[in-house]
Amino acid sequence: MRSPSWSQLSPQERNVLAPLAPEWDKLQPQSKQKWRGLAQRYPTMAPDEQQRVHQQMQSWAKLSPQERAVAREQYKSIKQLPPEKKAEVRERWETYQSLPPETKRELAAKPAAPPVSRPANSAPATARLPPPPPPQQSTPTPSGTRP
Repeated sequence: MRSPSWSQLSPQERNVLAPLAPEWDKLQPQSKQKWRGLAQRYPTMAPDEQQRVHQQMQSWAKLSPQERAVAREQYKSIKQLPPEKKAEVRERWETYQSLPPETKRELAAKPAAPPVSRPANSAPATARLPPPPPPQQSTPTPSGTRP
């Protein structure tokens, strides 16, 4: 099935997805389907959730393809975290969100620390540590001999 062009979307879908209009026809079919699903759920969302979704969509539309790829990778890595680490990330994000705009601008102007990278197929560093040595056990020795 061919994915719909911008002109083939319903008026309601075009209204909800307006921030994506300039590049809609360049999106992959699976991305279009995800965005259309969001547009269908949009009327059932609370007004504050609609506003949040629309702001996020506008931010997403402003990102370059490279920035989007980084955002997807960050999302994937956060999704794989254990619940307590996810809660920590969420808490840090909420703390950042509560900062005054001028503080956010100052932080954005600072160069980011380079991410710690590892090959995509490798496990986290803690998983690559050698196993601990086995506990010391006394082994029976033949009588009359010394270990």
